[in-house]
Amino acid sequence: MLALLSVLVAALMLLHSQVPNRIGSLGSLLETFLPWVGLAFPVLLLLALLRRSATALVALLVPVLVWTGMFGDLLIDRRGTGGDLTVVTHNVNAQNPDPAGTARLLAESGADVVALQELPKRMLVRYETVLGEAYPHHTVQGTVGLWSKYPIGEARPVDIGVGWTRAMRATVTTPRGDIAFYGAHLPSVRVKFEAGFTARQRDMAADLLGEAIAGERIERVVLLGDLNGTMNDRALASVTSQMRSTQGAAGDGFGFSWPASFPLARIDQIMVRGVEPVSSWTLPPTTSDHLPLAASVRWESER
Repeated sequence: MLALLSVLVAALMLLHSQVPNRIGSLGSLLETFLPWVGLAFPVLLLLALLRRSATALVALLVPVLVWTGMFGDLLIDRRGTGGDLTVVTHNVNAQNPDPAGTARLLAESGADVVALQELPKRMLVRYETVLGEAYPHHTVQGTVGLWSKYPIGEARPVDIGVGWTRAMRATVTTPRGDIAFYGAHLPSVRVKFEAGFTARQRDMAADLLGEAIAGERIERVVLLGDLNGTMNDRALASVTSQMRSTQGAAGDGFGFSWPASFPLARIDQIMVRGVEPVSSWTLPPTTSDHLPLAASVRWESER
């Protein structure tokens, strides 16, 4: 029985994309927390030792090897040094009790471009006042905003079908050329006992965001935002299939960002196209319920 459980755990990880989403979006729920399936290993190991079962111990190697093949490279520090541009993204939380302090911590990161999500109008002036000291250029579209040390050209909302502006696109002119920046806050998901993982609106918004990015004419693209989903979540494939995660390419560890008090998943993302990730990391916590994320990139021609 223990050997069979080990094989089933391995199959669950290998075939996660086959878990149907039709009922409660169970597939997406599994994929959001997929690395945590590894918590089954110590339980299976303890039971195998208590049973003194060599068969169970050998069978346990199967899911361990599968997990290592899927996530082992994330445990290797792939961070480099340098880079042409440093970016930060942060869901600041509309109920943040200290917006000025949060803005100050983000400015102290030294990033060239900062993207914020969940910006309430009543608190906007506090973010603008503090960030304006380090970032002379900024644009706010709905509840998302972009602050930059470099000039911001065309800026406009991106319709993701939620009834108000939660996504934007702006051109930032750097010394090395133009970059199209997308800032996004996809609709929240909920885990309900009677309904499972309720994510339909998030999924439709992800498809619209993916269409907008696919039609982008500028070669270099950076997406910063709270996508309420991980890179493993099939529902975000319209976005993740055409961009690279800076954490996956140049991070150290999983880079979980939510909840800030005990991070369980990386639902905030920095993704790029046309530039090369150099390093990716999480910043110290603010008074938000998300952790801020940072990454540095360089032009691909310098590889």
